[in-house]
Amino acid sequence: MGSLSEHLLLAFALIFVIEGLIYALFPDFIRKMMAIALMSDIANLRLYGLGMAGFGVCLLWLFKSVLLT
Repeated sequence: MGSLSEHLLLAFALIFVIEGLIYALFPDFIRKMMAIALMSDIANLRLYGLGMAGFGVCLLWLFKSVLLT
């Protein structure tokens, strides 16, 4: 297995791949979501961001405990 820094760099690159694909495949959806985000309250955006970060941590824990054992 690679080092932690290698895994982090690969994960960071994968974020760009996935985000780029979303922008390329669903540009109208992205525009609508950006418009909604611009009209949303800052507190709601922060809550959504924290929720997504928490979901990501849960997925990491699940993958590590189930797939990597």
